[in-house]
Amino acid sequence: MRVAFAASEDTLEAALDHRFGRAAKFIVYDTDTGVFEAVDNVQNVNAAQGAGIQAAQTVSQTGAECLVARHCGPKAFRVLSAAGITVYNTDAPTVAAALEAFQAGRLEPATSGDVEGHWV
Repeated sequence: MRVAFAASEDTLEAALDHRFGRAAKFIVYDTDTGVFEAVDNVQNVNAAQGAGIQAAQTVSQTGAECLVARHCGPKAFRVLSAAGITVYNTDAPTVAAALEAFQAGRLEPATSGDVEGHWV
């Protein structure tokens, strides 16, 4: 299974980014192989609008089946859900800690976005 994480940098030790749509990177981790890749989200970091929707499309294009992030807005959540991507919210400080929580089954699937659109 491929799991995407909203990250501040391109390593597993990176901080989990507070905002999904404007995260600097997405770490896409393959739970079957233990291999991960970093995907740039630079086009959305300073976007005037639509960052969450575009970021959701980027995550979908990676083949991820799940997204783990601190927060996800309502529009991005709808795009991710429509693509069949399950969203999990966590307050884990790093990608590695969020990955460990995910693999241990300690994260619950989100049922909606947990912040308003255009959240700062």
